[in-house]
Amino acid sequence: MSEQIENAAQQPKKGTSDGFTFEQHSLKDQIAADEYVNSKKALKSKTRGVFLTQIKPPGTT
Repeated sequence: MSEQIENAAQQPKKGTSDGFTFEQHSLKDQIAADEYVNSKKALKSKTRGVFLTQIKPPGTT
């Protein structure tokens, strides 16, 4: 989807061709959709981003 956003940014927002008028979703909406899709993929991923581990020397509680 990031590739589509990049292409959309290079194209006009509105246009007319052969009597047909077209308009794209705003760039802000496209970016929000891309972030949503990426966050859904991250949640389904089997690997986690950051692990925090507390290390204790032997003999301490």
